Amino acid sequence: MAPILVTGGAGFIGSNLADRLAADGHTVRIYDSLSRAGTERNLDWLQSRHGERIDFIHADVRDHARLGAAATGVQAVFHLAAQVAVTTSMTDPAEDFAINIGGTFALLEALRMARAQTPLIFASTNKVYGDLGDLDFELADQAYVPVDPQVRDHGIGEGRPLDFHTPYGVSKGAADQYVLDYARSFGVPTCVLRMSCIYGQRQMGTEDQGWVAHFLIRALEGKPITLYGDGYQVRDILDVSDAVEAYIQAWRRIDRVAGRAFNLGGGPANAVSLRQLLEHMGDLVGHDVAVEWSDWRAGDQRYFVADTRAAEDALGLGAKLPWQEGVARLARWLAAERRLNLPIEPELAGPLARMAS
Repeated sequence: MAPILVTGGAGFIGSNLADRLAADGHTVRIYDSLSRAGTERNLDWLQSRHGERIDFIHADVRDHARLGAAATGVQAVFHLAAQVAVTTSMTDPAEDFAINIGGTFALLEALRMARAQTPLIFASTNKVYGDLGDLDFELADQAYVPVDPQVRDHGIGEGRPLDFHTPYGVSKGAADQYVLDYARSFGVPTCVLRMSCIYGQRQMGTEDQGWVAHFLIRALEGKPITLYGDGYQVRDILDVSDAVEAYIQAWRRIDRVAGRAFNLGGGPANAVSLRQLLEHMGDLVGHDVAVEWSDWRAGDQRYFVADTRAAEDALGLGAKLPWQEGVARLARWLAAERRLNLPIEPELAGPLARMAS
């Protein structure tokens, strides 16, 4: 069979997706610059598990000729390569533009010119909806809760107006719209997944991106965590295994979902504030997590929970892993990676947290 191209395939989500595809018997063409910390380890892990099924191309998406060549003759493209940090986009918006808009446009053009009807699934972001500054909230149990009952019960749907904030939001939002329009204008079968906070194994988190893993790493090492804002911000976190399933199903059902965008996150059942999450992490590591405070960051949303009903219906997605159990699994993996001990068996952390609440 023809290979499947995964740009950013040595990154966190990309390596998990590549692992799933290779385990299903596909040859996976990974296109990655290896510029992020941990990507070389992820690539080594994939090659040790799958051998010749991993076809690696060490290149940048700004190299449009190599990117177009990599997309030639593949049966599907998962486009995950990106500049992923809001903070980086604020200091170097030109690089952000070149990677997120320029790289995506070059890839779309390569597929359009090939006229092979190759599906492309694009990793977008909830940042396309802006800071949601028009929503009203109340505080309850250390978390912002929307006053609007529809948003409170179901989250933010795809009908929410787009409102790009920060260079990162603009670049990802523009790429998001290019991907959708190439389905509409040129018939390229594309689908967009606007992701909330994805976490899980192989996430080498930093303060700027991959914050769930970053929080756990700091907690495991006994170091303070900086919270920007007041810590009542709410996110719907989703385990990477559930995210990978959504990407696979978007590809398998591309005939039915081409030209559509879906919000992908943990939904209301997996909504948690930063303060609530740190309490759970404190239970996992056996001590309170030290916190330092700083001002709000540009474009930060006080609340984002995805309304996942459209994705669940169109993609046939099942139940999601509860966040307490997923975070415990990540804690165990990070502790093993860093040769640290966990005082509580992660398998017990979810039930203990539910009993305590």
